[in-house]
Amino acid sequence: MKNLVLKIGAPIALLVGIIFQQHAASAAEAAVIIAPPAVDEPAGSEHSATAIFAGGCFWGVQGVFQHVKGVSNAVSGYTGGDARTATYEMIESGDTGHAESVKITYDPTQVSYGKLLQIFFSVTHDPTTLNRQGGDVGTQYRSAIFPQTPVQRAVAEKYIAQLDASHVFKKPLTTRIETDKKFYVAESYHQNYLTLHPTDPYIVYNDLPKVSNLKRVLPEQYRADAVLVRKAM
Repeated sequence: MKNLVLKIGAPIALLVGIIFQQHAASAAEAAVIIAPPAVDEPAGSEHSATAIFAGGCFWGVQGVFQHVKGVSNAVSGYTGGDARTATYEMIESGDTGHAESVKITYDPTQVSYGKLLQIFFSVTHDPTTLNRQGGDVGTQYRSAIFPQTPVQRAVAEKYIAQLDASHVFKKPLTTRIETDKKFYVAESYHQNYLTLHPTDPYIVYNDLPKVSNLKRVLPEQYRADAVLVRKAM
């Protein structure tokens, strides 16, 4: 689906987008209301930290976190494989080890790592589907967390266990925790894709409802103006 949308002409895309927009609210994945993590990253005095998540197509994941208060940058990229295969054309094979991911720079004094995880699990994707999100299928669309510190890893592990034990999701989480993986910035045309292409049928159908869900489910974390990528790091 995503590859098709990238190739179809603008007039057709606009027409399909209008049709999809009429049905997106009911057809897209619904947010799941979940409790925040019982164990979170301790509050400190640092004003900048990094989190890396993968939850299907990075357009939607980036778009959601660009609307989160306390986030100063959210960059689309690839994590899990080697530098030589960190291109969109290569990772689409599903054989590179990479996942479409988003590197989030945030202020821990404004939003905690645990709160980012709550948004990740509740709003951005369905963490119970293995190697797929909707019509996007392959290991590159897996649900994964790439901890940047031992504390982040511990918080993520305990939160996954907490969510599984609560049975708030109908099936067990498939989210993988992968350590010591390098992030590679995606091509420039993938950055800010949701904001720049609001009528793209894929965005209308799959991703705009996620931003609406963030505003509805976690209004205290929502910011109306997206923090756009100006310098991919």
